Amino acid sequence: MTEPAATGATDAGADVSTDSAAEAPPTLVQKIVAEAIGTFILVFFGCGSAAFLAAATFDREFNDTGTFNLLSTAFAFGLAVMIAAYAFGRISGGHFNPAVSLGAALGGRMPWRDFGIYAGVQVAAALVAAFALRVLLLGYEDFDAGRTGLGENFYGRESGYPVEFAWWSAFLLEALLTLVFVLVILAVTDERNRAIAALAPLTIGFALTFIHIVGIPATGTSVNPARSIGPAIASFDGDHILQLWLFILAPLLGGAIAGLVYPLLFGRDRDPVPGSGLSVGIGGSSSPGFTQQWNQGAGGLPGHTGHAHAGSQEQPIIQDGWQWDPVAGQWIPAQQPQPPADPGHGGHHLGGQHTGGQHTGGQHTGGQHTGGQQGYGAPGGQDAPQGGVAGQPGQAGQPGQAGQPGQPGQPGQAGQPGQPGQPGGWAPPPDEQTQVRPPQ
Repeated sequence: MTEPAATGATDAGADVSTDSAAEAPPTLVQKIVAEAIGTFILVFFGCGSAAFLAAATFDREFNDTGTFNLLSTAFAFGLAVMIAAYAFGRISGGHFNPAVSLGAALGGRMPWRDFGIYAGVQVAAALVAAFALRVLLLGYEDFDAGRTGLGENFYGRESGYPVEFAWWSAFLLEALLTLVFVLVILAVTDERNRAIAALAPLTIGFALTFIHIVGIPATGTSVNPARSIGPAIASFDGDHILQLWLFILAPLLGGAIAGLVYPLLFGRDRDPVPGSGLSVGIGGSSSPGFTQQWNQGAGGLPGHTGHAHAGSQEQPIIQDGWQWDPVAGQWIPAQQPQPPADPGHGGHHLGGQHTGGQHTGGQHTGGQHTGGQQGYGAPGGQDAPQGGVAGQPGQAGQPGQAGQPGQPGQPGQAGQPGQPGQPGGWAPPPDEQTQVRPPQ
């Protein structure tokens, strides 16, 4: 008879263990592996789409520039980052790009200690992918990396196009394209965009595709220092290696600007990660309208309901000088709180016993006044005034005659919501309230 119980306990323990393992955050090693695989996919398939086509068509019924299909390369980069982000984004965040990691660190999304690790892994994975391409391209007869390339970036005379593209224009273009790319990434991965979180990798992939369509004729499109370093080093071409400075600095500048500008323009979805961002102005949220209003339920903030439950009193939501109005569904300037009414005042006179209180947010609060002492019931046994609307103290009753029983007032029903409060209303904290019981 005891075996089933033991077996059930074992199964329950196994389920708990399985759930705990499933919910455990990824380790640093797992993040490193995810970034390495994702960056390898991006560089191998993106640069490979250009390198293989150039090697296969060079001097073979095509012109001597090794013409390749621009759209196929643009979509290769976009699809590669989309697939890698869907596969490994939940583990490492799916950066695959030092410029993205820099923007995330400056934007408060990741600590600086991880930025160096991420960037190093991304560059190493790009080098492995580029050398893998070089080895595989040797399968083409008379392959020469110096002539057909490995998908390196370029400007000026290294472009191979009839018209050269100036270095300063290439720098500004790469910085601008990276700025847009990182802004898109920070926006679609924002917690406030949770409703479309499943589409984030798709959006990032299409953004990279459009960026390549613009940038390929000018620089080959970098927007990623690791993607530029790998093919340039693996090509053993001194001219391409000398041009690397531009494709390292310009994307990093664009990513840094995006990381700084995004929180300033749109606020933060959460407090900055410890050890991230800048030491000045970091540590708090922006306007509550940015950080909380996005996920409001009907008439309230996340985790708050529009009605009070029995035996509880809802507090006003105040942050950074703003107060949440659940009726209007917006933030308003915080109002100065009014002192709570004396718990022994107000209410009704019942048989020489006074049960006073106020009606705030659909609840009666206050205390009892007993022993035939003078109370504050309604004169002549009249009912006491009903409580105020939500967030406003009720009016105290008029003095009655000491010791004379009055007619019972109409107590509010515990747990029933009162009328919605006016914007800026205030209710006393729960620790300053006592519950009024209906007369026995």
